[in-house]
Amino acid sequence: MTHSDPTTDPTRADPTRPRLILASASPRRSKILSDAGIRFEIKPSTIVEETRAGESPARLAERLATEKALDVARRIGPIPATPVLGADTIVVLGNDVLGKPRDEAHAVELLSRLVGTKHQVMTGIALAWSDGQLTLSQVVTSEVEMRAASRQELVDYVSLGESLDKAGGYALQGEGRRFVVGVVGSASNVIGLPLDETLALFELAGVLDSMRAR
Repeated sequence: MTHSDPTTDPTRADPTRPRLILASASPRRSKILSDAGIRFEIKPSTIVEETRAGESPARLAERLATEKALDVARRIGPIPATPVLGADTIVVLGNDVLGKPRDEAHAVELLSRLVGTKHQVMTGIALAWSDGQLTLSQVVTSEVEMRAASRQELVDYVSLGESLDKAGGYALQGEGRRFVVGVVGSASNVIGLPLDETLALFELAGVLDSMRAR
């Protein structure tokens, strides 16, 4: 976990502002937070997601999550100080980062690399304050094992339409679970937001109780 300026008092958020801003338009992340009873508002980040030369997958996920949180935090302004959550999920097979598929053919190609193997799902999470005084971040990794599958199975699955906005081309919470043999680590991480670790980040920042829906 990385952080800056841990001496800042994070309890200073104005009660008239949202307890949390989610810097993501992902419906999966919204559902995970909502189901956990967290109050939040959605303001998606507009950063360009680019990989840097020599950057490790874990560093990539953490950097992008932090950049997303800071992008939105700067846009909403410092007064009153408001916490912003950024997240970035990637699928890693060996040393390769598999992003979101360009189209259905690409989704089949990505899935054909994953089935019959074990791969990692990494999510970077970052909590930044809109007044720039506090940033906390970490990376959570889960291992996913997939069974072997025929190309026709993959084509049939991709035709359902849930692949195109998912890293690696599959959704654990949807029909993509048909290929998954097991998950070691956080299942919600594979979906897009590691819940326990995110709540722990809120707790560390001293804002978890104030974010709970009432």
